[in-house]
Amino acid sequence: MSVALAPVGIPTAARAPRLAFAGGFVALTAGAAALAGALPIEFSLATVFLFAGPHNWFEARYALGRLPARAGKLWGFFLVAAVGIVGLTVAYATIPAVIPYFDSDSGDLYAVWSTAFLLWIAQLVWMRSRTNPKFDGGWVWPLALLVTAGVWVSPLALPVALIYLHPLMALWLLDRELARSRPRWRKAYWYAVATVPLMLGALWLRLHDAPAPDGMSTLSLAFAPKPVGSETLADHAGAWFLPGVSPHFLIAAHAFLEMVHYGVWVVLIPLIGMRSWPWQLKTIPAARRGPLWARGVAALLLFGLLIVLVLWVCFRLDYPATRHVYFTVAMLHVLAEVPFLLRMV
Repeated sequence: MSVALAPVGIPTAARAPRLAFAGGFVALTAGAAALAGALPIEFSLATVFLFAGPHNWFEARYALGRLPARAGKLWGFFLVAAVGIVGLTVAYATIPAVIPYFDSDSGDLYAVWSTAFLLWIAQLVWMRSRTNPKFDGGWVWPLALLVTAGVWVSPLALPVALIYLHPLMALWLLDRELARSRPRWRKAYWYAVATVPLMLGALWLRLHDAPAPDGMSTLSLAFAPKPVGSETLADHAGAWFLPGVSPHFLIAAHAFLEMVHYGVWVVLIPLIGMRSWPWQLKTIPAARRGPLWARGVAALLLFGLLIVLVLWVCFRLDYPATRHVYFTVAMLHVLAEVPFLLRMV
């Protein structure tokens, strides 16, 4: 009796793509950490200038490819998601403008916003738990109320936490895409993701006692003809809320996480999650509903490309103002990722 053996080279060949993918992720994190640690201001300016617009376009293109052509029984979920995305974004952008008209502390307004945000997420989780594949979602309400109590103790903690948690959502979305299309790659990916906290730890060891960056270099002026003070970048990284932490480290850590986030959306998710070239509409369910829908999807994507070009022009003309507006409006896509991620669970 003879036993046929599989060729020895097949397992190695099968492992090569997943190892290459994991290795590429590690190279991304290592390169981002090295540049963030060596040139925190320049790297922060460059990453936002180069990738803020394109990553939003790729995110929208990927979402269009995953959303169903018709909402059907999910109409209620998508309605709650859309109302929350628009309403919470408008409210968040409005808070700084209305603070002078309120006698109460500004923290109360952020606490109200955070409460609405948490209850919105809880409602979406509960609605998601009642659709296939179903799960027990009752735990979300006591958890949401517990976190809400903490929000009222420290009203600004959640908005600052989102600065650092949002870039990590891309890692979770990438894991869900791997579970869908490359399940055998996930274990290697998990090991690769472990380099993110390791790189943050390395940045902390290097910069935790470093003085705040001072001044601008010639290289930074290539991305920001109008001066951007290090104080502005530190504020975007939450230094106003963390006075005991080195602003130098916060700028570097924020730039590092943003670059990882951009790299996932611009390179890694399109690499494994798109079944055609980005400009090919045949894999977008809505575009297959008919010629009118296809033209509408094409117009939406072209409008997105126009926004990318406008952002680049505005960054060149007035980087400080454009960056401020961008990070304010960016709450829109932060919120949009929540229901999209829930639909992938």
